[in-house]
Amino acid sequence: MSASASTANPDAQPTRRRIPKVPFWAQIVAGLVLGVVLGWVTRTYDVQWLHTTLDQVGHIFVQLLKLAVAPLVFFAILVSITNLRKVNNAARLATRTLLWFMITSLIAVAIGLTIGLLTNPGAGTGLTPKDGEKPESAGSWLDFLTGIIPTDVITPFTELNVLQIVFMAAVAGVAALKLGEKAQPILTFSESVLALLQKALWWVIRLAPIGTVGLIGYAIADYGWDLIGKYATFTADVYIGCALVLFGVYPLLLATVAKVNPVQFFKGAWPAIQLAFVSRSSVGTMPVTVKVTERLGVPKEYTSFAVPFGATTKMDGCAAIYPALAAIFIAQIFDVQLGIGDYLLIAFVSVIGSAATAGLTGATVMLTLTLSTLGLPLEGVGLLMAIDPILDMMRTATNVAGQALVPVIVAAREKILDHDAYNAASSSPIDDEDEDAYGVRDAERKVTVPATA
Repeated sequence: MSASASTANPDAQPTRRRIPKVPFWAQIVAGLVLGVVLGWVTRTYDVQWLHTTLDQVGHIFVQLLKLAVAPLVFFAILVSITNLRKVNNAARLATRTLLWFMITSLIAVAIGLTIGLLTNPGAGTGLTPKDGEKPESAGSWLDFLTGIIPTDVITPFTELNVLQIVFMAAVAGVAALKLGEKAQPILTFSESVLALLQKALWWVIRLAPIGTVGLIGYAIADYGWDLIGKYATFTADVYIGCALVLFGVYPLLLATVAKVNPVQFFKGAWPAIQLAFVSRSSVGTMPVTVKVTERLGVPKEYTSFAVPFGATTKMDGCAAIYPALAAIFIAQIFDVQLGIGDYLLIAFVSVIGSAATAGLTGATVMLTLTLSTLGLPLEGVGLLMAIDPILDMMRTATNVAGQALVPVIVAAREKILDHDAYNAASSSPIDDEDEDAYGVRDAERKVTVPATA
């Protein structure tokens, strides 16, 4: 008599049906939809407890991201600079990276100025100078130049002055390179701390869908569609300008300069772009940006330098498109006529002063720096603060896309891009169990940049 399989093997375990894993992008989209619904309910029915809850959820998520910013930036920059010792012709690679940062910023600011001049975003808003409010602090060129060097080593971390943290990390990294083997214990410690910070930040990033509910819900509940209507032209200008750079300029540069498929770039970089849209923080997104850039075939040693450097200085959305449009908007509200010289100044500030934004949520410092350079009333900043969170999502997504784009372009031009990896890049989510983002566990190896481009 035959027996059933279960009788024949009584120790066999029953097959368990696994719950399908929801893709990270789908979690983000679900968070966006739920946030909009809850925000609408809160504003329509004046649900105060829900309003407070949404505010706290979004605030806690942003604070968790900021908590890791100071040490993450310091150790990421330090380790990335020391990783350049594994790259031949590193100085030329760094110089070309900076050059492409400037080129793409100039293109972005030109698009911002063009859109602003064509649409007149400050006309017909109903806003007046009385609606403006002067910010508590403002950026100036003197503050920018003198503020690079800290007065002590503690304050930049407690006050989250990212520019000063970058300065100290760069000095420490160069000093470590000069010391050679004597600095190895410090480098080993730095690499371990960076790996620890990265792991902790991954846990925060996993909370992004929940943070999305709070951030979007609070924005809708607090500002409402009526306020957005007053800034309709300006809001549309920012989103259209960023979209033109993100989906127009970047693909064109990839196709003509890097000579690679632009669609593959977006497939590979999408996890970082979508997280940037939600978190509104280039620095908070930096570990993901590093990994997607590596996945696009850029050598890890070069990526670990270019992306952290870009996350603190490369801001096509916040430091190019946005201040150009904002300057035109505020000038029209305050009835100030801008000339050719003013537009050239906006371009200059966008290229040189972009490090002032420092990759944090918002772009107030860059905006006040631009307005003070042009002599425009700083009260104009108050006009834009109410709508800023909604604008900042698209700005940051553009920032992060640019931070991944430039390493791809430079690597392709220098013939160190892995085209097989680039063409195989997919939009699958980045897992925190992937390889270390900053290459601190790599065996010693050299990435050779050809002597001639």
